[in-house]
Amino acid sequence: MNTLDLNGRRAVITGGARGMGFAFAKRFLQSGASVALWDVNDDALQRAQNALSQFGKVIHHRVDVSDYNNVEQAAAEVEADLGGIDLLVNAAGIAGVNTPVTDYPLETWNAVMNVNLNGVFHTSRAIVPIMQKGNYGRIVNIASMAGKDGNPNASAYSVSKAGVIGLTKSLGKELATSNIRVNVVCPAVIKTEMLDDVTEEQIGYMLAKIPMGRMGTVEEIASMVGWMCSEECSYSTGAVFDLSGGRATY
Repeated sequence: MNTLDLNGRRAVITGGARGMGFAFAKRFLQSGASVALWDVNDDALQRAQNALSQFGKVIHHRVDVSDYNNVEQAAAEVEADLGGIDLLVNAAGIAGVNTPVTDYPLETWNAVMNVNLNGVFHTSRAIVPIMQKGNYGRIVNIASMAGKDGNPNASAYSVSKAGVIGLTKSLGKELATSNIRVNVVCPAVIKTEMLDDVTEEQIGYMLAKIPMGRMGTVEEIASMVGWMCSEECSYSTGAVFDLSGGRATY
């Protein structure tokens, strides 16, 4: 594992109790940052904090990113506890269901948008002003190749992740003359618990498009995100970073 310099940085990681979010937290802590885990699962949050505390300072908050008031309150608490917020990784997300657009349940569509897209807007709106006070920030949003290609029978997920890409580009340009960088990662299939909600047929469809013929690992995406949250990521903003095993074509 290459050494990253995140010494003294204070991070918020949404969806931090499991999967990619947990891997990001571990890598950040090992690189010298303190971390606030945000998730909706109290038990998973406590287990994550217990597992990660050996690596550095980690706190947790139960946060529903689809609820702006909840996000704003949690951001203020983290700022008070850690003395500021330098890094934000938006990893919270839900897959929705695999079904054609004509059959897509309205309530599921809205839930996917509220978590995957509105959640990124909410955290950015609440935390960017805190970063501006400290004149430093790195925001990394987790989108998906589905947001670039549009996976069939996964319309809500694809649309929400396309929206995350658009929001990243917009916010990156807004903050380009500041010391805050905003970028997005588009992974292909990463082996996490989210795949429990995806059909074997859908997983097979996605794997068939990956030249490497395998899923990515949480450690691989954590390496990329860790660098994107470092000071060395200084001239990229509003940018899309692919982690696709060769799938990406643009």
